[in-house]
Amino acid sequence: MTTDDQLLTPLAERMRPRTIDEFIGQEHLLAVNKPLRRALEGGLLHSMVFWGPPGSGKTTLARLLARRADAQFVPISAVLSGVKDIRAAVHQARQVRSEQRRPTVLFVDEVHRFNKAQQDAFLPHVEDGTVTFVGATTENPSFELIAALLSRVRVYVLKALDQAAIRKVIDAALNDHARGLGHRLIAIDEPLRDQICAAADGDARRALNFLEIAADLGEQAEGGSRITADIVRDVISGGLRRFDKRGDVFYDQISALHKSVRGSSPDAALYWYARMLDGGCDPAYIARRAVRIASEDIGNADPRALRLCLDAWDTYERLGSPEGDLAIAHAIVYLACAAKSNAVYSAFNAARNDVETFGSLEVPLHLRNAPTRLTKKLGHGSRYRYAHDEPEAYAAGENYFPDGMPRKTYYRPVDRGLEQKIAAKLAQLRALDKKSQS
Repeated sequence: MTTDDQLLTPLAERMRPRTIDEFIGQEHLLAVNKPLRRALEGGLLHSMVFWGPPGSGKTTLARLLARRADAQFVPISAVLSGVKDIRAAVHQARQVRSEQRRPTVLFVDEVHRFNKAQQDAFLPHVEDGTVTFVGATTENPSFELIAALLSRVRVYVLKALDQAAIRKVIDAALNDHARGLGHRLIAIDEPLRDQICAAADGDARRALNFLEIAADLGEQAEGGSRITADIVRDVISGGLRRFDKRGDVFYDQISALHKSVRGSSPDAALYWYARMLDGGCDPAYIARRAVRIASEDIGNADPRALRLCLDAWDTYERLGSPEGDLAIAHAIVYLACAAKSNAVYSAFNAARNDVETFGSLEVPLHLRNAPTRLTKKLGHGSRYRYAHDEPEAYAAGENYFPDGMPRKTYYRPVDRGLEQKIAAKLAQLRALDKKSQS
């Protein structure tokens, strides 16, 4: 490759692995005798989908597979393409198969962005072997791909590269004289390389982009150039960690936050909260989730939690970020430390299930409203026992369920927080019920 070509082609593209041995990371898929490695080494084509975060190697693996199998590689992007482009790719695949007796790997980047009709367009051509379909997606294929297409592919899950793997990518680029930066004699201290690794956040392409920009800004030194701490700081500043406002990373992180609170771990809860803010999540969404947690997981064990979360949400709406973020942090820590109870949550779900089971049972006469003479004549409200007129303001033994439905106990307070006192009160009232029936 000429020097002019190198200047025009991004470093990340120049350093794209050409063989399986140059590929860094994904050992869980590419270790010896793993199915994907065997397919790559043997050029064994089968339709597949690579699911993983950006910069994890999805496109590279598809290219390696096509090269090893001596197949035509036809890339299309679901962001820019439509059914017309799919048909053109299929026509090209048929020509190559007929004239050159070669297979075609049809690589579809961001395949989750295709709608159902567009995904349907692949099916007959995958079925008859016209193309080997290889999709790449950052979203969960189970939710984003139609069942018919999923049944015809094998899904391989790629992981974000760890910092050790990113470091290998950076070092390889610095030392490669033919494709990388080795010919430029760039000096960069070990801690600065590690800073770039951390800022890349598991994305090899991002790491190489950072490195290339830093190299272009490097200060002239004897025989080459030096990347300084100031340059690295400026290049990586503002970089956001992996986060997708509608995808799996979003739901995985909010799940981790919720489960940390439920598990009474304020430190982990704060970490996931900070991670989501760092990734660009709207703090108001987290405030809304905190209200849900207060209702679902804290409940009557500490009723103050719900009010505190609502106040934190209101504070954020008044102050905005970053000042309002702290109010939500207060609420999250309070929730994590509070006594936990899902007793009302469980009781409510059980009551809803019984509504479906027993259907539209009529309200018993003694519980009905009697605002007119007619309704009183019909017996509405008759024999109703006014609780305030009863001993201890409790109508012991009274039934408030519909006729024909057994009395149920949905709410079972836990032995934590305020619900300890609620449980004791309910036990006292049930003892009065039992006494009234004797």
